[in-house]
Amino acid sequence: MSRVLVAVVTYNSAADLPQLVASLPAGLEGVDWRLIVADNSSSDDTVEVIRRIAPEAMVVETGANLGYAAGINVCAELAEPDEALLVLNADVMLERGCVRALLQTCSKGEVGVAVPLVTRSDGTVEPTLRRRPTAGRVLADALLGAHSGPWGERVAAPVPPRTIDVDWANGAVLLIPAEVRSRVGKWQEDLFLYSEEVDYCRRVVDAGWRVRQCSNARAMHRGGEVAASPLLWAQLVTNKVVHVARWEGRAAAEVVWATLLMAQLIRLPLRRRTHRRALLELWRGRRALLNGVPTNPAAPPEFRRRIPVTGAIGGRA
Repeated sequence: MSRVLVAVVTYNSAADLPQLVASLPAGLEGVDWRLIVADNSSSDDTVEVIRRIAPEAMVVETGANLGYAAGINVCAELAEPDEALLVLNADVMLERGCVRALLQTCSKGEVGVAVPLVTRSDGTVEPTLRRRPTAGRVLADALLGAHSGPWGERVAAPVPPRTIDVDWANGAVLLIPAEVRSRVGKWQEDLFLYSEEVDYCRRVVDAGWRVRQCSNARAMHRGGEVAASPLLWAQLVTNKVVHVARWEGRAAAEVVWATLLMAQLIRLPLRRRTHRRALLELWRGRRALLNGVPTNPAAPPEFRRRIPVTGAIGGRA
C-alpha cells in the first residue's frame, strides 16, 4: 500500500480543524500516512489548535498569506519520493475508507489525480467535476448558469454514482500519486486562489494521465464562502480570464473577459456586492488579465511582495 502525505493548507481555520482531524483515522484506514499543515499566517489560534489536537502533525508556518498553491508546494517539498500527496481543504471531512479507495483508483498507473464523491453538509452532491474552460463554455455558464448542461464547464455527477473521468475537479480533496507529483512539478503559486487546480489538472492530463472521480470514495465539504465574499468572487472570476489567456491565447481570453463582464453587468439588478466587485476588477485589470497575469484581488499586500506575479500567455509550468 502506498504511503500518503496529507497536506492541509490553513488560514484562520481553527473552527474547521477539529472535524477534519477527527475524520482522518477512519478516512485513511489501512493507509500509512502522516500529516503536514502549512499555515498561511492565521490571525486566529489555528496553529495552537492543530498542535493540540494533532501533536504528531508537522506544522509549517509560512510567515505570510501566500495562498493555496504555495501552501501545497510547501507540503509537497517535504514529501518522501514514494509518498502520494493528499491535498485537503481544512473544511473537509473524510468518510471511512476514502483514501484507500482513491489509492486503488490510482493503482494501475493511468490515473494522475483521484477525487472522491463530495457532498455538502446537507448530504447533497457537490458539483465538483468540470470540463476544461473554453470561451464557449464560459459563455454558456454565464448565460445559463447551472442549466448550461453539456455546453458549460460543469459535469453532472452520474446517478447512480459511478467512476467517471473529467478534465479537472475542485481542489478540496485531491490524491496525487508520487510519480505524478514528481513529474508534473509545482502548483502555480501566482494564482493565489482559484484556477490553480484547473491548471494543475490540465498539466496532469496533458502529460498522459487521467483525472478520475472514484464513486466508492466519499468526503464532505462545507465550502460556500466564495458565493458570499466580493473579494473571493472577484478572484475566481478574474482567474478564469488568466487561465484561458495562458492556455488558449489572447483572442480566447478577450472573449472570456467580455463574457464575464457581461455576466456581472446583467446581474447588477440583484444588488449583490459580489458582482459589483467582480465587474470592477475585470474592468481595471483588463490589460494584465488578457496577458495572463493574475491581478489577485483577494490577495493581501504581502503576497505580492513575496511572490512575483510574472505570468504570460503560454506561461504554464
